[in-house]
Amino acid sequence: MPKLKTNRGAAKRFKRTSNGNFKRSQSHRRHILTKKSTKRKRHLRSPSVIHSNDVQSVKKLLPHS
Repeated sequence: MPKLKTNRGAAKRFKRTSNGNFKRSQSHRRHILTKKSTKRKRHLRSPSVIHSNDVQSVKKLLPHS
């Protein structure tokens, strides 16, 4: 049986939390920040948890996490 490989793109985007969920960083914080409000940029700073519908597919991409 061959070894299971981790999807390296997913490994850079998702981290597993202690209770089994996956956290991800928010989008829209890379460029064109001048027109976005300070409050909006501050809220984009905090990580969010991926939706429960997507957990199974992320688990397949990250078999060793």
